[in-house]
Amino acid sequence: MFRLPSTRTTSWPVMLTGGLSSLVLALGMTPTFASFTASIGNSINAAGMGTLVMQETNAAGTTTCLSTDGGGISVNLATCSTINKYGGELGMSAGSSVVTVANIKNVGTVDATTFALTPGLCTQSANGAMTGTATDLCSKITVTITSGAATIFSGTAAALGAGGTIDVLATTATAKLTAGAQKSFTITATVDPAMGNIYQGLKVSQPMTWAFSA
Repeated sequence: MFRLPSTRTTSWPVMLTGGLSSLVLALGMTPTFASFTASIGNSINAAGMGTLVMQETNAAGTTTCLSTDGGGISVNLATCSTINKYGGELGMSAGSSVVTVANIKNVGTVDATTFALTPGLCTQSANGAMTGTATDLCSKITVTITSGAATIFSGTAAALGAGGTIDVLATTATAKLTAGAQKSFTITATVDPAMGNIYQGLKVSQPMTWAFSA
């Protein structure tokens, strides 16, 4: 008996399985969002170097020398020839004294944890056309250096030059010279009152170096 081909009917289980697979796939591709979030962004993270600069002024404040005068902050070493610690008096006589005040200030931005004074050797030379025959003038001039109530040094110019570096912070009982702080020093040079004619027409010279470190 001849039969017409029947229309194919899709099975419900097959359709159900396919639908579930599609749903699982769709859910798996859906992004998941948290309910709460928090974050911090640090936009400025920097560090830099401070400066350690020494300033010296005379008692009147009319003369100023800076450690940067000798070549800027990269060198930070200068020679100050305008503040004479012995006063520059070249007409002294036996028993006379000269008093000079020098102010040393930390004008940088970091604290000086060490502060030292290093005197150079005292030297003698002629002070004019006529000179005496003495050769020990450096031993006949007494030098006293004080800061407030503290005595930094007291002795002859010859002994000052031979004594080496002086720890200023230790002698003044100071932990450090903070940025912006200043110390004043009084330097008194006194000529031996018993000197005779053999010392006439002579003079002494002695360098001094002040130094900070941090």
